[in-house]
Amino acid sequence: MKPKHQRLVLVAIALAALVGAGLLAAWGLRNQANFFYVPAQYIAEKPASDRLIRLGGMVEAGSLETLPDGVTVTFTVGDGKARVPVRYTGILPDLFVEGSGVVAEGRRQADGLFLAENLLAKHDENYMPRELEGMDAEAKADTLADTVE
Repeated sequence: MKPKHQRLVLVAIALAALVGAGLLAAWGLRNQANFFYVPAQYIAEKPASDRLIRLGGMVEAGSLETLPDGVTVTFTVGDGKARVPVRYTGILPDLFVEGSGVVAEGRRQADGLFLAENLLAKHDENYMPRELEGMDAEAKADTLADTVE
């Protein structure tokens, strides 16, 4: 076999190994990957109930209700086009309030309710720590410089 043919065989083997590694990685992640839905997409596409997904939107004002057990809350996530009822049992994140953004990870129930297993509260880009509220720009810069160093 000529050296040129040997190199071609090695390149073909390397390509086959790369494709095989990619397929194994995709197969291994197929059940671990979860998808992000906004409420309008959640209503339109109705994800499978056994699939772990993320639902993101705004917590609608006046929808947050704590159930008698004290650790279960229900609220509605909306995006201006659709609304999805959500139930979550556990400790709420500090930034979780009505009117704020939220990403809920969980599964769709047969009745359309979204049963959240994990909540991530989002804040807007204008978020300011309480320690920096009321300071002028120079004092903020000094405080930030002190905390970074």
